[in-house]
This record gives sequence, structure tokens and C-alpha cells, in this order.
Amino acid sequence: MSSLTDRRCHYPRTQPAAVKRLLDRTLECTGLRDQAGEPLLYTPHDFRRMFATEAVTGGLPVHIAARILGHKTLTTTQAYLAVFQDDLIRTYRGFLDRRRAARPQEEYREPTPQEWRDFQQHFELRKVSLGTCGRPYGTPCKREHACIRCPVLQMDPRQKSRLIEIIQNLRERIREARANGWLGEVEGLQVSFDAAMAKLKSLKNTPTDGRPELVDLGMPVFTDDAPPPQPDE
Repeated sequence: MSSLTDRRCHYPRTQPAAVKRLLDRTLECTGLRDQAGEPLLYTPHDFRRMFATEAVTGGLPVHIAARILGHKTLTTTQAYLAVFQDDLIRTYRGFLDRRRAARPQEEYREPTPQEWRDFQQHFELRKVSLGTCGRPYGTPCKREHACIRCPVLQMDPRQKSRLIEIIQNLRERIREARANGWLGEVEGLQVSFDAAMAKLKSLKNTPTDGRPELVDLGMPVFTDDAPPPQPDE
């Protein structure tokens, strides 16, 4: 215990030091060694792995642990876990059982045949002439089926020619409304025209095979106020 009072184990609060350096000095002060008689070596990252293992083994769902650790995929989090796959599955199933016990049983009942038909029909009703309506199940159409104005409309690239026809028709109707002084109608047509043009613009860079477009985000710029983030190991 006398080694713990050594001057090397005192860390002045006013002296900045990296976590790794403090950790090395602490391990040196303890005098602990592994089975081979070598001094213990730890990195700050080891404690992230320990936390992940203890948290998931204790019942924390893997996807929540991934969010806490800042991982983008569960694969990275699973690589952190020093547990067998069977233990991981058993822990997660235990979490689901505890959650179900705390929730109303009505949430876990089997749907009736009518409810199942309504659910399947919902996805059929989402098919529109210009693409697919992205509204979630059980929600009404907030745009009164004015799909051209709706932001949740997922355009079908194969309907680009039809969209161009709609834009041309809207342009002619706006010209006619202005000539007749129908200012209220001009305003409404202009909203539809602007929305249609935005959808046409989104289709210009969309691959015809339906694959998602790759967006170049560029290189990040870091200021002197904040250090650049370190890649996760």
C-alpha cells in the first residue's frame, strides 16, 4: 500500500494530461500483474468494451447500447461484446419477456382477419399514378390526395414523362388564370407547380434502375475550437 502514496500517484488538478497517460500511471502504482507476471496494460477503449459487455449482459438491448456508444451499425457493437452469441440472445429474449410483462396484453394479441386485411389493403392504396404514397399505416391523407404537392410522395422514375405533362398543363392553367384575373386560383396552381418542379428536379439525378442516389458530402472542416473526432476502433 505504500506504493499508492508514492508521489507518482498524485495528479495535480491544474496539470492537463491524457487519459491514457493517467491510466498507465495508475496501473503502475497498483503493481498489478497478469498471469504471466507482466504488468497490466489497458487502453481507454478497453473500458468502452467492458461497459458494452456489462450493459448488454445486464439486460440493456443491443441497439440501445449501440446508440450510447455512437455506433452506426449493430455489427460494430456486437464486436465489442465479450459474450457468447447464445448468452446475447438469451439476454435479449429476457428483456423482451420483461417488457411484455410490463405492457398491456392487448398490444401483443393476434390481429383479427379484418385487421390483417386492412393492413394489407393499406399498402395497395399507397400506389398512385406518379409513384408510391409514403404515409404510414393508420394515418389519413393530409393533402386530400393532392399527391403532386405531398412531400411523402415517392416518385417513380418511369413516370417522369407524365410528370412533365402535368407541369406543362399547370403552366398553361396558370397563364389562363392570370389572363382572366383569377388570382386565388393562380396562387393554388402556383403551389402545385412549384411542388411538381421540385419533384422533377429530384428525378434528374435518380438512377433509372431505382437505386438510391449517392450524395457527395465533401470533406469536413474542423475549427480550432474543437478537435477532430477520432475514428472508432
